[in-house]
Amino acid sequence: MTEKSSTEKAPAEETLLSVKKNLTEIFSAVAGKNVTVMAATKTVPPAVINYAITECGLRNIGENRVQELNEKYDRLALDGVKVHFIGTLQPNKVKYLIGRVCLIHSLDSLKLAEEISRRSRSAGTVTDVLCEVNIGEEAAKGGVNESETEAFLRRVADFEGIRVRGLMVIGPHCENTEDYRPFFERTRDLYDSLKRKGFFGEAPILSMGMSDNYRLAVEYGATLIRPGSAIFGARKAVLPPS
Repeated sequence: MTEKSSTEKAPAEETLLSVKKNLTEIFSAVAGKNVTVMAATKTVPPAVINYAITECGLRNIGENRVQELNEKYDRLALDGVKVHFIGTLQPNKVKYLIGRVCLIHSLDSLKLAEEISRRSRSAGTVTDVLCEVNIGEEAAKGGVNESETEAFLRRVADFEGIRVRGLMVIGPHCENTEDYRPFFERTRDLYDSLKRKGFFGEAPILSMGMSDNYRLAVEYGATLIRPGSAIFGARKAVLPPS
């Protein structure tokens, strides 16, 4: 369903042209590298997202907040498009995602894994997830510590209805893009080690790299990048009325 809200302001042509230019540049940067471009669409109006989908070839989008995803969902042109959830996820919000998203990027606790498993089994499905790794060991961020990741994944493997496909990482904020290198290198090494041990099955995923560092992330083996402002421009503080 893509009917536009009567109160939704049509995006400016300048905005749409910028989105097309930015996406063309990003697609070109990863061409031939087997990298999925997943656009982070937090606060982006549905009309702009739909333009990126229908006119620019975007096939993967990701939302950070369950409420925002629910508000937008029926207004998006999702035929042939995969929807990801990339934000912090509370167990009591899992029920809104099962069957709606192709991949949850932010598994970081056994309590969350248990709820995803319970809801998925109840719905008769298997939910794909990524284990979020707190590679910078930042107290204010979610994610499993690097040294605890393997043990965590062994516990998650006991749950039915949930399938770990790989890792997701958000490195500490760095003013200089080059300063992300050690964090991306450690993530790649952890990912490669766990992949060799068979934790991720076929077609494993390393979700790494955002607007300011996606090119560097690709150098370090990212198979999925999550640009947002590099496509849509600086985020707005609030969404237009829905």
